[in-house]
Parts: sequence; C-alpha cells; structure tokens
Amino acid sequence: MITLESLSSGIRLDIFRLLVRKGLDGMVAGEIAAVLELAPSNLSFHLKALTQSGLLSVEQEGRFQRYRANIGLMQGLVDYLMEECCAGHPEQCVDLRGAPRCAPAKPAVLTDSTEV
Repeated sequence: MITLESLSSGIRLDIFRLLVRKGLDGMVAGEIAAVLELAPSNLSFHLKALTQSGLLSVEQEGRFQRYRANIGLMQGLVDYLMEECCAGHPEQCVDLRGAPRCAPAKPAVLTDSTEV
C-alpha cells in the first residue's frame, strides 16, 4: 500500500504529523521547511511523494503552494487496519488505545485429544 510506504520515511512522517497539527489551515512549503529545518529541494521531494500517495492535498495560492493533511484518508486507513481488531469486534479496541501493547493471548489448554 503506497500510503503506508510513503510514511516509512521519518521526514515524511514528520511532515504529515506537522500538517495534521495545523488542521484545515495547512502550511505553505516555506513554513514547513523552516519548522522542520529542511532544504527546499529535500522538502520538495518528500512533499511530492506525500501528495502522490494522497496523504496531502496541495492548493496554489499565488506564488505559494499550501499543503494540507488528508485526514479522511488517514482515518480510513486506520479504520481498515483496525477492522479485525479484537477478533472482529473493533468496539472492544477502545480500551486498548492507552495500552502499550495488546495483552498476551491466554495459553491453550492441551489435552490428550488436542492436536497441535
């Protein structure tokens, strides 16, 4: 999935998280470069990858381009990944959000008639 692949870069993940925090206002490329201390050419490469994956939208504003995070796409991806959470009962996963990891599965009780 190209969406997850585009977030595998630490820089792209930082860009996306920054734009999520900015919400609907988004940011122009120069602001993003300044906050993340990135060279414009390096930033341009990463913005292009994020835009092509659909994680960012871009809108021309005069000489500038404003980037915004596609929150709907990310929410859809998270929902898709969590669909099978808790054996197909994602409503149970609400309690797991604060958990550092899933609880270990209970070990199966083996009897003489149980095949492994």
